[in-house]
Amino acid sequence: MAAKSGIDMTNGAILPKMLAFALPLMASSIMQLLFNASDIAVVGHFGSEHSLAAVGSTTTLISLLTNFFIGLTIGTNVLASLCLGANDFKRLARVVHTSVALGLASGLFSASFGFVFAERILIMMQTPESVLPLSLQYTRIYFFGMIPTAVYNFGAALLYAKGDTRRPLLFLMISGAINVALNLIFVIVFKMDVAGVALATVIAQSVAASLVILCLMRQRSPIRLYLWAVKLNSEIAVRILKLGIPAGFQGIVFSLSNLVIQASVNGFGPVYMAGSAASQNIEQFVWVCMNAFQPTATTFISRNIGAKKFERVNQIKNRALGCAFTSGVILGTLTVMFGPTLLSVYTNRPETIAAGLLRLHIVCGTYAICGLMDTMTGVLRGLGESLGPALIALAGACGLRLLFIATVFQMTEFHTFQWLFASYPLSWIVTLAALLIYFIPVRKRYPLNNEILT
Repeated sequence: MAAKSGIDMTNGAILPKMLAFALPLMASSIMQLLFNASDIAVVGHFGSEHSLAAVGSTTTLISLLTNFFIGLTIGTNVLASLCLGANDFKRLARVVHTSVALGLASGLFSASFGFVFAERILIMMQTPESVLPLSLQYTRIYFFGMIPTAVYNFGAALLYAKGDTRRPLLFLMISGAINVALNLIFVIVFKMDVAGVALATVIAQSVAASLVILCLMRQRSPIRLYLWAVKLNSEIAVRILKLGIPAGFQGIVFSLSNLVIQASVNGFGPVYMAGSAASQNIEQFVWVCMNAFQPTATTFISRNIGAKKFERVNQIKNRALGCAFTSGVILGTLTVMFGPTLLSVYTNRPETIAAGLLRLHIVCGTYAICGLMDTMTGVLRGLGESLGPALIALAGACGLRLLFIATVFQMTEFHTFQWLFASYPLSWIVTLAALLIYFIPVRKRYPLNNEILT
């Protein structure tokens, strides 16, 4: 039964199946990025520079909350994968319905929190007064889409657990096309500016959520959803949260450190804000391609742990790391080579493109290291270790970065736009080393540490 529920992750060659799983996931993540990228591209060409800066400068704030409930879906993915690997379909049904309930709850929380505290956070980020009204307008409308976004991600996590990454991709292709079309209509025809692109995104996210729910309701597999059965099972919810909260917390901490970076960027003025926003969106396309191997590693390892095939763990780890590194090197190099052309998609202003190139060269030139770091986190989560990687990320990727900003960056000779982003590769290297060291004792003891399965 498990073998029929999607990709057979517990038998046969690993690499071809990992690629079959990761490539649609990669494309799905790219489609999600196109929501915000199309927002920025449309306002960049049909709005003012202040509109571009307003939309771009909110990316980190939006990521702060979305990363939290996306992190929560790690718990859903791991538990569903374990149940499928162990053929425990009765428990899997409880995981399915509890996960959808958690998606609704976390979406409501994120939407409420973002709407109430958006202005305060934007002010703390030192958003210039000339940009603040537009940034606030975009953010408050956008946050209404947090509920369908959360539902979609929890539903997609269930499909990923059974090896189905193609249908979530199809759903995002449909909603992405709707988003782009509505962006153009709302901005060009109705002159709605940032409010129009935000509203278009909310509508598109709602379409994606509706499609994934319909897909789960029509399943002929153990992950079938019955709306009347959606409720929180306390035991399942605790296990999902035990795995998901550290991952969500890690996402929040990353976003908080990026808020500090964004606040420093804001201090350089609207041109650097706009250039950084455009560069950040390009970087995200490279990152999601590498990061596709993080949930791939988590899902494959969890399925094999459930099937008690512990000997495949190291093979999965090595192949996932190799894929992430290779994609990071290739895509990062291409992005640096074609930087001016890519940035011109978002803006035609030479000074903004020049500012974006400063960031693009530093970040994308070293992005493969970040890919290795993120994939190692996925490996450890697949082994049931979520708190440890989160703490390592807190100390390394975030704490070290903030320390750099508070000390080195404050020195006159290092207070430049380029040195601001030099904190990224430095923090990635330290965190990756710590994760690799942490993996050694975890892997050695895991066959004797099966409490997650009981």
